Amino acid sequence: MAWTYSERTSVGPTTRRRQLGAELKRLRDLKGLTLEVAGEAAGVSRATLNRYESNRGPVKWLVVDALCRAYGATDEERVALVSMAKSARVQGWWKSYNDAIPGWITPLLTLEDEAVEECHWANTYVPGLLQTPHYATAVIQAAEVRAEAELIERMVDVRMKRQEVLKRETPPHVWAIMDEAVVRRLVGSPQVMAEQLEHLRAAATTPHVTLQILPFAAGAHAAESTSFIIIRGPEPSLDVVHLSNLSGALYLEKAPELERHRVVFEYLRSQALSTSDTSSLLAELAREFTAAARKER
Repeated sequence: MAWTYSERTSVGPTTRRRQLGAELKRLRDLKGLTLEVAGEAAGVSRATLNRYESNRGPVKWLVVDALCRAYGATDEERVALVSMAKSARVQGWWKSYNDAIPGWITPLLTLEDEAVEECHWANTYVPGLLQTPHYATAVIQAAEVRAEAELIERMVDVRMKRQEVLKRETPPHVWAIMDEAVVRRLVGSPQVMAEQLEHLRAAATTPHVTLQILPFAAGAHAAESTSFIIIRGPEPSLDVVHLSNLSGALYLEKAPELERHRVVFEYLRSQALSTSDTSSLLAELAREFTAAARKER
């Protein structure tokens, strides 16, 4: 799918870097130059040019300008790409939370900040974008048992800050499919769960959030035991699949990997409850947790 130069200006720094790398590679391929030859023409090493094309690290607009001239780019292309290189240096809000953010999650935050849609399959916890502060605190406390209370609070702040993407003028569409275990698992306390489930019901009434629950009765399913997020960028070539585990995260970009997860998500959608039945189940479970909370008082 082609994109115009005017479309580039409406996206964030991470997407700009990815588009910049793809466009530089396209121009080099059109010129028929190897990385070595192209790098020499622009006064940079093969490794540096490879880094530019694969979106690894910062870029210098002077180098981009030199590459465009070496590739015989038009003035319009050169000006657009140099502008993209300059704007790609903008830092995200998360830079001030470095103490509370592991390095492996930074790509998720940058991609999420520029996503047009997120498709979540969650089999353990409510997706972070839809968690309440109390629920998020309980989840993070369970995962970070050795962390100080102040750091836990900072981590919760990060999670709440992430949710501001849903308050944008044009927020990404979030389609979340949750295993029934997610909404039945007691996280924090019955009161925390009742609050979380009501929050989900309210979120689902907005036009940019779609919720479905995969019931136990659905039996075996295509996702097996893996939670994942399909993050859609401004164009299909910028889509990424995010997978996380105890030691880090994977970001899948290859076409077969993306297609595999898209197909699985479609299967999950077909097996899950409808949005109306999902809302009914959430209401029923919220009442049960509320009743349990009253008994604890």
